Amino acid sequence: MVKKKLIIFGCSEIAQLANFYFKQTEEYNVVAFTIDGEFISENVFEELPVVPFQEVPSLYDSSKYDLFIALSYSKLNSLRKTKFLEAKTMGYSCPSYISPQATILNQFNFGENCFILEDNTIQPFVSIGDNVTLWSGNHIGHHSTIKSHSFITSHSVISGGVEIGEQCFIGVNATLRNHIKIGDRCVLGAGSLILKDTDPDGVYIGKATERSRVPSSRLRGI
Repeated sequence: MVKKKLIIFGCSEIAQLANFYFKQTEEYNVVAFTIDGEFISENVFEELPVVPFQEVPSLYDSSKYDLFIALSYSKLNSLRKTKFLEAKTMGYSCPSYISPQATILNQFNFGENCFILEDNTIQPFVSIGDNVTLWSGNHIGHHSTIKSHSFITSHSVISGGVEIGEQCFIGVNATLRNHIKIGDRCVLGAGSLILKDTDPDGVYIGKATERSRVPSSRLRGI
């Protein structure tokens, strides 16, 4: 099998991880990295060339190369969204990475440029849009919808029939009740418990655990 040639946008830890994961596949061979030219400080990353994003179309024919946007949730996912849309305007296909260690039961109903890591459980009739990141270990309940450009960290529980709007961020160990709607651009912090619909642009942050007045040296049984 001849592997497809892939360019990765990014020179950060997420780009390094994307390179690691795509290299494990039988389908893709990563050949270069790219970022905006004004941010290039080194011409090599992970032993591969780093080229200005503006020059990618002249260097890599979109009919022969694919492009993956490996960015985090910076600026509430707007940067990743912008670069994804620019890549599509340039004519590139943006493949999704879906871990073989994830449990996928939704008939592979994913958009482009998704990054689905290991130990995710995605139940039947789930729909996932473009440019969605699911870090490791989440539960995505049946008949749920995750719209484009959202980022879900680890160990979130999204119950059945939930709708998550565009550009949302969901923190570690968040829990969402079944059949609720999360508005666009919402931030659900680590450990948050969401029991009803949320309006767009909402921020929901749980209270952090406070330090006890008793020092650890006085605890018994530990």
